[in-house]
Amino acid sequence: MKKEHALAPTPTIQVIERMFSLIDVLASREEAISLKEISEKTGLHPSTAHRILNDLATGRFVDRPEAGNYRLGMRLLELGNLVKGRLNVRDAALAPMRELHKLIQQPVNLSMRQGDEIVYIERAYSERSGMQVVRAIGGRAPLHLTSVGKLFLAADDPLRVRSYATRTGLSGQTRNSITQLPVLERELSRVKQYGIARDNEELELGVRCIAAGIYDDQGKLLAGLSISAPADRLDESWLPKLQTAAREISTTLGYNSER
Repeated sequence: MKKEHALAPTPTIQVIERMFSLIDVLASREEAISLKEISEKTGLHPSTAHRILNDLATGRFVDRPEAGNYRLGMRLLELGNLVKGRLNVRDAALAPMRELHKLIQQPVNLSMRQGDEIVYIERAYSERSGMQVVRAIGGRAPLHLTSVGKLFLAADDPLRVRSYATRTGLSGQTRNSITQLPVLERELSRVKQYGIARDNEELELGVRCIAAGIYDDQGKLLAGLSISAPADRLDESWLPKLQTAAREISTTLGYNSER
């Protein structure tokens, strides 16, 4: 039997397929594009492109700043903002978190920054993980003592990091806690370099964590996804799975790494 190759789905109505093609061309340029260039890029006859573009302009999906030139319209911005407003990081994260937990059988945490702390807003875990949950949903912890907190500090400029250190005094909770600014700055440099952060029994003795960032449609760090495990069980092979889950959530929230 002949093997079929998976193809990207295409619209079943030809005019809709052409409309998508026109919108993609307009989206590829910041300035208005002439009908001639649009026709060349889409392969559509100028009269066909003109007819569809005029219909899109009627619905404000396309603007005509001057005769024969087109650009994306404000209606797309309005709809985009509507979708963005309905997106919720917790809702976007739940399914990837649960899938990641199934793969590793250790707690998976979703955290966000609030001031000088991170707050845990969701967790996927089971009793089989063999580790008592040390931070419940709604719990808080200092930025410099947590893997997710280090992601946020690494995203700050050096002056803000120093200001944080002055405000908090970089107080520690275990013998592994980072309590000196030069040590923290070196740690944050590694976070920037590798794009992941670690908690090496700095918040709780016997517990280690690794974290990856979740980004919004503007490329801003919005939250962090982390894996917690007994210190002697943290497996480095979990890292790619963690990063994949964080990217999936970011993509749902509109993040595009190619921008």
